[in-house]
Amino acid sequence: MMTDDLLRLENVSVRLGGRDILKDVSLAIGPGQFTGLIGPNGAGKTTLLKVILGLQPVTSGSVLLDGAPRPSRDSSIGYVPQKLGLEPDVPLRVRDVVSLGLDGHKFGLRLPSRARREQVSDMLTAVGAQRYADARVGELSGGEQQRVMIAHALISKPRLLLLDEPLANLDISSEQGIVSVLARLARAERVAVLLSAHDMNPLMPVMDRIVYVAAGRVAVGDTDKVVESSVLSRLYGQHVDVIRVHGRILVVAAPEGVDEEEAAAEDAGAVR
Repeated sequence: MMTDDLLRLENVSVRLGGRDILKDVSLAIGPGQFTGLIGPNGAGKTTLLKVILGLQPVTSGSVLLDGAPRPSRDSSIGYVPQKLGLEPDVPLRVRDVVSLGLDGHKFGLRLPSRARREQVSDMLTAVGAQRYADARVGELSGGEQQRVMIAHALISKPRLLLLDEPLANLDISSEQGIVSVLARLARAERVAVLLSAHDMNPLMPVMDRIVYVAAGRVAVGDTDKVVESSVLSRLYGQHVDVIRVHGRILVVAAPEGVDEEEAAAEDAGAVR
């Protein structure tokens, strides 16, 4: 049965080692939507991505694509890891890495062709990486590597793109560049983007919806309705303040056993 939702999770729970990692998570993502998966480290964001990728079995609940159970192998989902981690002397050029996205999952050697070269060139241009197409991937900056991995994931034309903390350790300029590329491609190609991050602020100009994760639970919806004190306090299970200052949002939760005023003072300069 076809639905308007490309991806739907219904009451998904994951329990590992006697601990609840995810608890009754429900969310839906439609074609072309840019969704931020936001939350502190250890909240369950990576586990949620693994569930969608089919790498983590669920204890209960369902993962649906186009209204049907997710198949064990599905090429319509692309994935970009947090870091490539290649040594500078690894003899892989940027265009080679992107080309592997066409059929790297298949056995056998693929002969070069004009059509393949054009596909790779077009995708590198789309993500703004054409100027270093012949450079070794290990020699690139973090932001440049992320553009390459996005091109690698998108060249096979997935309908859903998952990104695990792609903005971590990037400078502000690189953050803005990556977010801009993803937002433009989501709109133009109708790719559903689910981007994991601990800081929502770089995504605010482009985010259609937010999935906020804390303690294995989620709140889903428009940013203004989700990121507010009463909603996040229920999510964290303790009082949370949402502070808006100079166009940025700070989420401040007092740790257990710590005076709230003291914790707020310590966290005032950070997005948590």
